[in-house]
Amino acid sequence: MQSEHKLEEIGAFKTLEQFIIEQQGTLDHSTGAFSRLLRDISVAAKLVNWHMRRAGIVDVFGKTGEINVQGEVQQVMDLLAHKEFVRALKRGGECCLIGSEEHSEAIPIRAGKDNKGKYIVLLDPLDGSSNIEVNVSVGTIFSIYHLPDHMEEATLDAALQPGVEQIGAGYVVYGSSTVLVYTTGQGVNGFTLDPSIGEFLLTHPDITTPRYGGMYSVNEGNYQSFELGLKKYIKWMQQERPEDGRPLSTRYFGSFVADFHRNLLMGGLYIYPATHKNKSGKLRLMYEANPLAFIAEQAGGAASTGTGRIMEVIPEKLHQRIPLYIGSLDMVRNAESFLAGERGID
Repeated sequence: MQSEHKLEEIGAFKTLEQFIIEQQGTLDHSTGAFSRLLRDISVAAKLVNWHMRRAGIVDVFGKTGEINVQGEVQQVMDLLAHKEFVRALKRGGECCLIGSEEHSEAIPIRAGKDNKGKYIVLLDPLDGSSNIEVNVSVGTIFSIYHLPDHMEEATLDAALQPGVEQIGAGYVVYGSSTVLVYTTGQGVNGFTLDPSIGEFLLTHPDITTPRYGGMYSVNEGNYQSFELGLKKYIKWMQQERPEDGRPLSTRYFGSFVADFHRNLLMGGLYIYPATHKNKSGKLRLMYEANPLAFIAEQAGGAASTGTGRIMEVIPEKLHQRIPLYIGSLDMVRNAESFLAGERGID
């Protein structure tokens, strides 16, 4: 009886594959090839999740001893996640170019003369990997572009498109449950992995983020390096003003995906500004800021450099860094006002 009840319970949910097939006919760019690309990404996510669940048992914690292109010490799981996504995308045949945080250059996919891949995938295979050993949620972020019609061969120039040209974006959170959230420009939907059947099930349909939230996420250890407008905004959020919901709470994991996912569902603002140490910001435009900006906007939120829309920035290089203010719409607009000197502490 228990197994029958379980099957009925599962049957009440739509699988990711069913959802993609249903959506395929409603989007101009959503061809069978695009649907297969999303399937390949979900397969890689399942494999990374499998590695994550076994990490403490098979001793894949820790560092490789290598320094990646970002100048950061590479974690063992960073490399495993990178390999799984590259392998899945190469095998699937729908992708013609991969850009990864763990690789210094774009990776062209040459699968012989029959390769007709027309999609470019940029990704951070494992965001927040330094938190794995203490069991904090980490994630994958991905961004999808179409190979421009005038280009027959995928080169780095083909990947350097502004965020407004994205045709898909998403992330996976590996936490107490594994959740995949994505958009193709028709709203945002979230799917939770059911390990008993190995399928992502639609659990968060039509996600809409609140216009204002009760929390903000920033590394306040860098406070002395923040520009004056941001310092004022943080002090404003900390003021005792119960009539308008202040003070706000601080919630900061140090794992971008985890902080963004919580704020997306509950309302909030994530901030990673320019500092004295990181004058251009720390997060990467192409495979961190742009994809999550696409999701934020599709859910009713916003994403800004502090002075303008993230997705309108013209990229200059694959690993370009940028300041980021992302989350609930009113909170992002407040940040822009403070940074522009239009507002001060009440």
